[in-house]
Amino acid sequence: MASNEVEEAVKRINSHKGVMGVLVVNYDGVPIKTSMEAAETVQHAALITHFTQKAKGVIKQLDPDNEVTFLRVRSKKHEILIAPDENYILVVLQNPGSAFVNE
Repeated sequence: MASNEVEEAVKRINSHKGVMGVLVVNYDGVPIKTSMEAAETVQHAALITHFTQKAKGVIKQLDPDNEVTFLRVRSKKHEILIAPDENYILVVLQNPGSAFVNE
């Protein structure tokens, strides 16, 4: 995917109601694209990368022929949508009270 396509995808996702931030990170925890503040980006990139790798390991241990395709974590304050790919992880942080639709 070209850089301008990634930028457009991040803008499109970020425009949805309730979305608080979008982050694309590599598996080293390095942010590639973000719509969040710098400190928040670094913290989320490191923690979510670690969390994603752990979740992938758990799934592989339970079933070596299976793999993680999507993670959704919901707390009282946030909902974190995680879409791991081969080289990158797409993360969407949203308000749990908002639907992920553009009304």
